[in-house]
Amino acid sequence: MAALSLRSPPLSSSLHHLRRRHNAAAPLILRTPSRSISIKALSSPSPALTQDDLKKLAADKAVEYVRSGMVLGLGTGSTAAFVVAKLGELVNSGQLKDIVGVPTSKRTQEQAAALGIPLSILDDHPKLDLAIDGADEVDPNLDLVKGRGGALLREKMVEAASDKFVVVVDESKLVAGLGGSGLAMPVEVVQFCWKYNLTRLQDLFKEEGCEARLRLDGGKPYVTDNMNYIVDLYFKTPIRDSEAAGREISKFEGVVEHGLFLNMTTAVIIAGKDGVSVKTK
Repeated sequence: MAALSLRSPPLSSSLHHLRRRHNAAAPLILRTPSRSISIKALSSPSPALTQDDLKKLAADKAVEYVRSGMVLGLGTGSTAAFVVAKLGELVNSGQLKDIVGVPTSKRTQEQAAALGIPLSILDDHPKLDLAIDGADEVDPNLDLVKGRGGALLREKMVEAASDKFVVVVDESKLVAGLGGSGLAMPVEVVQFCWKYNLTRLQDLFKEEGCEARLRLDGGKPYVTDNMNYIVDLYFKTPIRDSEAAGREISKFEGVVEHGLFLNMTTAVIIAGKDGVSVKTK
């Protein structure tokens, strides 16, 4: 198995230097393209606010994007739960009418249903107006790592079907490059011969010292809503070209989805010690 190199080539190099096969002699070179980002400061919270307070501030701001009659993708995770809770308040007070939510996990479905939010699925609503979700990492290009909550496949399906995708985070999720937090970058794999794919994933990035681990839950393999396993990749250095990395990971038979959410984000709402801000491409 050839290794995946994260060293940056000269700026004139092309991303098309990817290997056509995993056993090709040429290494995979990664670099990050530049993009134009706009930033708007909105408010200044008290420095005494907790991380949950910051998440709620960002979630409340994200809900301002919602209008009556919309079909919404409902994300998964602690921040997304604040979004769903706020939507439930607005629906029950009559401030939002005729919205339909498409949840990205069973636990989001249960929360939204308990709050009286009408729900549907992609089969019945293949085109969504807006999705709102959290993220585990956000890089300067507004690309994301998602899936530490285990819902990456459904999240990516729903959010890719949405006209707009708004991400809500606190400032602890900002990184210089994806994988830069040193925490998990998840890859969902079929249960069949999971160790075979774990080994291949680790070998793909072995020059960077990447460690691949099967995600466990109470000592047993964690099982997703889609009855798959998750292999978590832990990088020692940020991924310089996440698009190239994502393509190579996806080539492995038995890989269902990866947690690199690329070129999908419309806006990122960030709550931090300096206030709430919005970044857009």
